[in-house]
Amino acid sequence: MIDPVEAVAECGDQRMAHSGVRLIVNADDFGLSSSVNRAVIRAHREGILTTASLMVNAPAFGEAVAMAQENPRLGVGLHLTLVCGHSALPPGTIPGLVNAQGRFTNDSGVAGLSYYFNRRLREQLRREIHAQFEKFRATNLRLDHLNGHLHLHLHPVVFSLLMEDGAQLGFESVRLTWDPLALNLRLASGRLGYRAMHALIFKWLCARARPVLEQRGFRHTKAVFGLLQNGRVDEAYVSRLLSNLPGGDSELYSHPSLDDFKHEFDALTSPRVRAQLAGLGIKLIRYQDL
Repeated sequence: MIDPVEAVAECGDQRMAHSGVRLIVNADDFGLSSSVNRAVIRAHREGILTTASLMVNAPAFGEAVAMAQENPRLGVGLHLTLVCGHSALPPGTIPGLVNAQGRFTNDSGVAGLSYYFNRRLREQLRREIHAQFEKFRATNLRLDHLNGHLHLHLHPVVFSLLMEDGAQLGFESVRLTWDPLALNLRLASGRLGYRAMHALIFKWLCARARPVLEQRGFRHTKAVFGLLQNGRVDEAYVSRLLSNLPGGDSELYSHPSLDDFKHEFDALTSPRVRAQLAGLGIKLIRYQDL
């Protein structure tokens, strides 16, 4: 087994000590399916993956927890789910958030507007957020970080609830999803409208969130890569990114699986990527190492 956190530290390339470049490599949607779970663990054991974000209400949640317990060097965070998934609470207790089957809407735009303008939903959101944290705590896994499915943790209302209750919820590190467009334009092509729109939206959200996180002492990376790729974190992109990482701490996230996004799994386990990362002296870390 290759421990991705320790592998670079053991590399003989002395440039590592001077590069000042550290990278968290994260997998979102841990627990979504057995295919995703197996890809996450293999990418951690055989590749460069250092952390994963757990969906506590997903179908393969129990399997994901068991796998994480068998791989204690994998940093596991909470992938807070308030859209496109199931709730932790019974539907009758949060009727404004989910349908009778306990499902959130699959339309992130509808969810975002509803959560922002309907003030009656705020206490329901607070209760569901606490329930998902409680379900994570019950796993006895160390909480490495917090982020949100479709990055809804940065939604102004959701973010304010998280900040109000942060001490009680017990998280210390948060994904600040800023994927710099200027760099992305050098690394990838296509879907310019999608990339520009998401870069603009998250630049605004991060500008609001960053000073609050820093004032309250929550840790985050300088940049987060993967947002503007949206399912296209392949080996070519990862290779170009590694050669152009900014100084300091960054995160690269993807959605590896052994079926729908196998190209992302292949990128994280590529021998060429591992060799390039070691040669560049990039240190692999988890959020808890920030």
